[in-house]
Amino acid sequence: MASPHHLATQAGLLVLRNGGSAVDAAIATNAALAVVAGHSCGLGGDAFWIIWDAERQEAVTLNGSGRAGSRASIEAARAAGHERVPERGAWSITVPGAVHSWGEAHRRFGRLDWSALLAAAIDLASGFPASQGWLDAVERSTAVFGPNGDWASVYRPDDRARKPGDIVRLPALETTLQTLLAEGPSTVYSGTVARSTAAYFAAQGVPVGAADLAGHASDWGTPLSAEYHGVTSLTHAPNSVGVVALQTLGMLSRFTPPTSAEWDGRGWADPDWIHLGLEASRVALTERDAHVTDLRHMAQGEVEDMLSDSHLDELAARIDPERAMPLSPGTLPAGGGTIYLTVTDEWGNAVSLLESNYQGFGSGLVDPATGIAFHDRGAFFRLDPGHPNALAPGKRPTHTLAPGMLLRDGRPWIVHGSMGGEIQPQVFAQFVSAVVDGGSDVATAVAAPRWAAMMRSQHGPPELTELESRVPEDVPEALTAKGHDVVLREPWTSSMGHAHAIEIVRDDTGEVDSFAAGADPRSEGSAAAW
Repeated sequence: MASPHHLATQAGLLVLRNGGSAVDAAIATNAALAVVAGHSCGLGGDAFWIIWDAERQEAVTLNGSGRAGSRASIEAARAAGHERVPERGAWSITVPGAVHSWGEAHRRFGRLDWSALLAAAIDLASGFPASQGWLDAVERSTAVFGPNGDWASVYRPDDRARKPGDIVRLPALETTLQTLLAEGPSTVYSGTVARSTAAYFAAQGVPVGAADLAGHASDWGTPLSAEYHGVTSLTHAPNSVGVVALQTLGMLSRFTPPTSAEWDGRGWADPDWIHLGLEASRVALTERDAHVTDLRHMAQGEVEDMLSDSHLDELAARIDPERAMPLSPGTLPAGGGTIYLTVTDEWGNAVSLLESNYQGFGSGLVDPATGIAFHDRGAFFRLDPGHPNALAPGKRPTHTLAPGMLLRDGRPWIVHGSMGGEIQPQVFAQFVSAVVDGGSDVATAVAAPRWAAMMRSQHGPPELTELESRVPEDVPEALTAKGHDVVLREPWTSSMGHAHAIEIVRDDTGEVDSFAAGADPRSEGSAAAW
């Protein structure tokens, strides 16, 4: 298994060693991450799953994202004085869906009881050593949320910067995890924790009420799939942006990829291929803004049309292999704060899971009674009734999350994914191209230097071409010559996302021979097995 924090990876590994399933280990890992990486995920966040069911030999998806509250309308937002849905605060909150998805996944695929799954998270909440990544996130968020208020009382209670190794204690969250153990996941929606959340939301003006929490449901589904150079790529349907990750691959498949000889372990040495990937990503971002939203609010057949050969031909035709394209402003915000984890088990089951608070510590609202920090995924809603992501009661917003899984001959080959906001589908495509076209092993593919089409400002066009400075030295100059506005980023920067992956290695008869895993060195994570 692999996750972005080594303590969480160990929590999941212990569950596997004790006979737990991949889903059990994923829940344990996610719960531990909710403590040690609470700036990126938590009990107040959303989740998207792909699960390979070894018994049925099929992949299923689980949508654990939340919906807008019953009082969350465009008219009500405007009456509250908003011209745009705020990126933080009360109106950025929808029902947090992650914990409900834990319960649904466990009900279907779990083997161990909740005491085994939550033990590590409860222990960590009683005290864990502060990592540099956690400390940096807290100090960045202090500049956003201020040194006072509920967020500071939970995450910076002594009004001072901690040092690496200082012990962080989250007593309210520890109590909440113990309540979850005693009452089950339903406590977050209709039990003790839900009552605290509803009261806190009412006091803060959050347009999500007790009935919205109690009425929340996760949804099982079927993955979206597309062929890429002989491999089947799976991802999650909207409101996930998985469809635009598949569109990016679909556009790239219209061009001749470089040979594996041009993959040298530092990424692609071919600036022409990187240019095509950047341009395909820019086209895909316009597709996201124009189409992706709650699946129930998309036209029948719209997703299939987005992935049709004729549409992909038309999208690919927009790309000039020699020149960067002119761009239009975006309509959705930039940014992200997410975790990705992946697990496989001895029975052949596999999990690809993304869970998120969105921006660092989410909305900035933290219930001091429960220690739950609530996400700000509602920031993707628009107050324009003609926009696909127009705010409406009970509607899910677009998410940046896109878990992945690759199949060969109808069986799992690689389980993969990445955090990273709007660059998630870009990293998705880069990883798939690395392992399929470049023949890379998974550890090298997740560590390779990355590129990204990025916004200079919120709602601006993705006009920047960001490159990790580890790219081959001729790449920046070649891209600049094609009209890219190139910005070099420091090596191993987290701004390029954290990707993790597991490869299921099969012998000549098709039986599982071994596993290979890679955790992103940009994270504080690890890959582990037993």
